[in-house]
Amino acid sequence: MNIVLIEDEHLAYQRMAKLVKEIIPESQIVAHHDSVEAAAKWFLANPLPGLVLLDVQLSDGTAFDLLKLVKLDCPVIFTTAYDQYALDAFATNSIDYLLKPIKKADLESALQKLQSFRKIFSAAEVAKMPVPVPAEYKKRFVIRFGEHIKSLAVEDIVYCYSENKSTYARTADGRIYPLDNNLDMLEGMLNPADFFRINRQYIVTLKAISEMKTYSKARVIIRLNPVVKEPPVVSSERAADFKKWLAGEAY
Repeated sequence: MNIVLIEDEHLAYQRMAKLVKEIIPESQIVAHHDSVEAAAKWFLANPLPGLVLLDVQLSDGTAFDLLKLVKLDCPVIFTTAYDQYALDAFATNSIDYLLKPIKKADLESALQKLQSFRKIFSAAEVAKMPVPVPAEYKKRFVIRFGEHIKSLAVEDIVYCYSENKSTYARTADGRIYPLDNNLDMLEGMLNPADFFRINRQYIVTLKAISEMKTYSKARVIIRLNPVVKEPPVVSSERAADFKKWLAGEAY
């Protein structure tokens, strides 16, 4: 099992690494980070591990600051010298919440719990579950201009955006059409293989993106075609999923 260990105290890291090797000799610690910034960069550039051992208090913030920047869809065991973060921890993919100094028996119990969860949700069990019915996504929108009505095909839309509490769709030829649905509703109506919600204001298609540049805090700035006055920025919490979407991967 590949493990990422995030701990800002060197002695605590050495002890945790030693305990992990004693309990699961075949495991491998593929990365060690001591800050929110360094950990976020690693997770955005690498596949998720089988487990993250995550100290709550880091050199430049907390574990929950990290979880705002990246989506950890993998098991997490929190470690800390304080217990006031327990409720926040269990609102995530937390397997356990261990108080320092970490005892071998406590870590062993947490790792056994992880193995039990994996058996419960094994491939054999998943195979018994009903196969989900593919979602039916929107194909056309009915656009109203006063007394006039137009049918707008979804395939003609290059991006949707909100402005002054209204929602609009824009086509490749630059035409703008008002929509009755807000972006939250559109997110569930449009095929995620073709449309991606980059922030609170924009849902875009790949064909609308003319240029991309890195921005601060792992964010990406996008130039759209047709152009807009202020190029939108992919929010930090969506950056990892955005990169998967660009690569055609599930997120």
